[in-house]
Amino acid sequence: MDDRTKRRLFIGFATTLVSKAASTLIQLIQVPVLMHFWGRSMFGVWGILTATPTYLSFSNVGFGSVAGNEMTMLMARGEQEEALGVFQSCWWLISLVIGATMAVMCVVLYYLPVARLLNLSLLSERDVKWVLFWLGLSVLFGQLEQLLQSAYRCITRYSYGNFVKSCLSLIAFGTMLVPIIEGYGPRTTAKVFALANITGTLILCAMVKHDIPWISYGWSHASFREIKRLTRPSLAFMGFPLGNTLNIQGSQLAVNYALGNDAVAIWITARTVSRLALQVVEMVKNTVWPELSIAFGAGNMDVVRTLHRRACQIALLMSLSVVVIVATLGPTFLHKWTLGKVPSSPGLVGLLLVVVVFYSLWSTSSTLVAAINLHERLATVYSCATGITVVVTYFAARKYGLFGAAASLLLSEVIMDAYVLPSSLKISHDTWGGFMGAMLHYPQSLRPKALAARLRKRTAEVEVELEADSGMKP
Repeated sequence: MDDRTKRRLFIGFATTLVSKAASTLIQLIQVPVLMHFWGRSMFGVWGILTATPTYLSFSNVGFGSVAGNEMTMLMARGEQEEALGVFQSCWWLISLVIGATMAVMCVVLYYLPVARLLNLSLLSERDVKWVLFWLGLSVLFGQLEQLLQSAYRCITRYSYGNFVKSCLSLIAFGTMLVPIIEGYGPRTTAKVFALANITGTLILCAMVKHDIPWISYGWSHASFREIKRLTRPSLAFMGFPLGNTLNIQGSQLAVNYALGNDAVAIWITARTVSRLALQVVEMVKNTVWPELSIAFGAGNMDVVRTLHRRACQIALLMSLSVVVIVATLGPTFLHKWTLGKVPSSPGLVGLLLVVVVFYSLWSTSSTLVAAINLHERLATVYSCATGITVVVTYFAARKYGLFGAAASLLLSEVIMDAYVLPSSLKISHDTWGGFMGAMLHYPQSLRPKALAARLRKRTAEVEVELEADSGMKP
């Protein structure tokens, strides 16, 4: 890898760290605030209500993600006009789909008894419908953000795009807290949160236009042929949000139907604590994703192979380190974080952490497959594996409680590990021996002593530069 790639990776990891810190901060603040002002049962209801609209994320059928990969590979080959064609085609398609989905959502909410269907009794039918409307509106407008982030990604400024998105998310969350603290319920809170997110999307639109002059929101470069070409990988990409929704929100619903709202509150908070270890995995994935697209688009398989190996190695090592820390401190933190309203549950947290370890390897490796739009079969396997697991979670929860629900999550992780790694090795022209050897070997430059020496050297260089700038002799 050249110095420019290494620099982008470093900056990308730093901004991804900020992004994950922002999302972690939101979780850390949200739970005790909601527990204090609304109580454990209403917190469980809010968890169900916020989970339900995420199914609307399927409305963009993956066009934002697929367009981002395609635009990045095109720009790596210097094909700017073609990248603009992809952007405009997907912009108008996503906008039309959002409008149609909003219309369907309104009809469904008007006619269906959603409160009864979701097994919710603490809110009126009218309030539940309004909460779902506002949260659904927020999710739908958020679909445009994925494409807007892709515009920054294709010009190798993905780190800046991540930072902007993190700031907008923090502002929206801070705005949401105001009605909660003022004593309002879920309906007003959902409305304020949705309006803040929609405003953030509009701000991001303006920023993309300002920062990337060749990006335009017209239709002169859009084409039906381009949309048709990207339709199949985009439809396949639906498997990822579907699988994620089944994995997170699906398991919440399974626990809700099997054990009730109070158990959901325990499940959500315990799983949130355990998933702190996943943040490091997501940081590694988000950092290497654009670089994998760039390297593959330029035909540099040596860099593709190196990035894949190092990403898997670092993600596994970091996740294991965080798992040890969370296993030690997590249960006590869980009890205090929820103001004593949720038990420490060390056994439950421990089981959920085992799931994290199995997840870290296949999830990181799958980034290679997804970053170059060769993800069709992967998405299908993932959605099927998580769908089967949700059913198993329901029955395991009924028979063995939350411990059974947690253990059942291992099923999908084992299936994905068995499928993903061979696929990624084939794409990167790697071998099991070479991959495992790289996983067990750390370059001299990444070892602690070498890193410390490099840090001391760089510090000395900076001091010399500062002295020279001030007119002093080094």
